[in-house]
Amino acid sequence: MAHFIDRRLNAKKKSTVNRQRFLRRYKKQIKKAVSDSINNRSVTDLVSGESITIPQRDISEPTFHRGKGGVNDMVHPGNDQFIPGDKIPRPQGGQGGGGQGEASDSGEGEDDFVFQISQSEYLDLLFEDLELPNLQKTQLDKMIEFQTHRAGFKSQGNPANLDIVRSLKNSLARRTAMAGKHKKRLRAAENELENLQQDAKGNQSEIDILIAEIESLKRKLSKIPFIDEFDLRFRNFEQKPVPTSNAVMFCLMDVSGSMDQATKDIAKRFYILLYLFLTQTYKDVEVVYIRHHTQAKEVDEQEFFYSKETGGTIVSSAIKLMDEIVRDRYPPNQWNIYAAQASDGDNWADDSPLCTELLSNNVLPFIRYYTYIEITTRAHQTLWREYQSLAESFDNLAIQNIKSVDDIYPVFREFFKKQTTKGAA
Repeated sequence: MAHFIDRRLNAKKKSTVNRQRFLRRYKKQIKKAVSDSINNRSVTDLVSGESITIPQRDISEPTFHRGKGGVNDMVHPGNDQFIPGDKIPRPQGGQGGGGQGEASDSGEGEDDFVFQISQSEYLDLLFEDLELPNLQKTQLDKMIEFQTHRAGFKSQGNPANLDIVRSLKNSLARRTAMAGKHKKRLRAAENELENLQQDAKGNQSEIDILIAEIESLKRKLSKIPFIDEFDLRFRNFEQKPVPTSNAVMFCLMDVSGSMDQATKDIAKRFYILLYLFLTQTYKDVEVVYIRHHTQAKEVDEQEFFYSKETGGTIVSSAIKLMDEIVRDRYPPNQWNIYAAQASDGDNWADDSPLCTELLSNNVLPFIRYYTYIEITTRAHQTLWREYQSLAESFDNLAIQNIKSVDDIYPVFREFFKKQTTKGAA
């Protein structure tokens, strides 16, 4: 006889253990559903959770049944329609009698399995196996910055740090502990003396003994100091290391007149994915936003995504501004510097060679990784060809073409997939 024991904590996948087991078992199907969902979301809704649908055939579980052969006895409910030896016809219609499953002429059907994943689970699946390439330790790891924090009290210290309230509390506790038994005996002796003095037959020798004892107890109590060096408490301060960002991402977006709304929407989706990836995977990574047309400007997150300012196209203005910001705020020997540039490829013909010169001389030699996406369905122009020639000389430059929304997530994963080998830290 075989016994099967179900050790699941809860039915219907309600327990955390079963939920995580389910996510692991069907990760391939879930990741495909997550990657497909990113294309159907609005720009402002990329961060929420997701309703995942998996075909029933993909989540089948092992079942136990009797093998062929042998003699089996089975007990069925009684009925008034069949007698031993009758053959029961196959049920007609879909499984479950009119459910929402697929129609089938074989009398069988199956429903899709739908469940919700949280925002955290959604982002974990979205950015699994991704990383910032070439992330290395810099001198900043050895330059520890400290800040002073309160760290309780200590018995010795600078008089300026004396905590009066805490010291008085210690004094009260000490005096209470040391004087407790003496005060208790003093009260008892005084009551006993009062009774003897009121009694006319009171023994004078006993009264003298009690008076002497009371005097002795009072002297002992008077010798307990109001405050002692043992009571003093000083505020303690410790130096704690402050975590400091050692990576910065520059986001350079073309907002010129040639960038129509659909193209800008694709660029924004890419940058939102990038921002979510950085905040979900790393801590203390700074992000610098740069918008450019004929002129480049460092902006905040709100202006980067929602400003409607536009103009002509001079791509080199953004690269120049990035170079200036790096020299001013982010020394390459102390920071891991990254950049992501998005454009439709349109640029002044004379400006594209200047971009190549700036990148090859001022940017690519010190930057960890530089990505460029060209959002266009047309033939590539001079900027793409310039970047393509640079990519042959610099392995930290990656370029990709995005033609539609469906290309965003695959291109993003291609840019930031985990490397099999890493440089020396």
